[in-house]
Amino acid sequence: MSDTHTDPQINLSTPLSMLDAWRFPLQSAASRRDLIIGGLWLLVPVIGWLMNMGHRIQVVHNMHAGRSPWPAWENPRALLKHGCLTFAGMIWFCWPGVFLLAFGLHLDSPALTITGGVLWSAAVVAIPGYMTHYCQSLDPREIFHPVRALSRVGQGGRQYWKAWSIVFPTMAFSFLGLLIFGVGFLFTSVWFWQVAAFCFATVFTQRFQLNENKTGR
Repeated sequence: MSDTHTDPQINLSTPLSMLDAWRFPLQSAASRRDLIIGGLWLLVPVIGWLMNMGHRIQVVHNMHAGRSPWPAWENPRALLKHGCLTFAGMIWFCWPGVFLLAFGLHLDSPALTITGGVLWSAAVVAIPGYMTHYCQSLDPREIFHPVRALSRVGQGGRQYWKAWSIVFPTMAFSFLGLLIFGVGFLFTSVWFWQVAAFCFATVFTQRFQLNENKTGR
């Protein structure tokens, strides 16, 4: 059986760890090929970022459906749709906090600035609370519910914060790609976002039993 159709050793049933999260996007020829394609897409401003967002949605959706996660670039139109919808959700969650933060800074108002910062931080924390459920159902109604997303974050418990503890150092490490003539960051940034998606998808998939593919490592 070809590499592109074998089940990944590291999947959404794998206990979350930094090592496995870092290895997930690199564990097969198919995953590495998709990562390279994602880096090349970033040469297309805006659209390339949205396409990569959609690709991460498709990878997780494939695993939820019991299919191999890669390759996942076959339907660019669907990937762009998923990327646009989930990005719209980010804007919906974040705009009140960003508006108040900017308004507070403009007026030199500590109260408005702090309130905006708190709202923006809450929005960032809540975003993973809809991403994995959207990956599973591909239903846009999963996206635009901040209270429900925050509720899921609360139910994620320690594992959710463990995911963040992996995401932050991974983001810092990804900037080393700038040392590879700058262009290396195209690929290390795609790797970082795939690691982040894997971390949060693992937490919420296991917490809410979203994975139809019950096989582990």
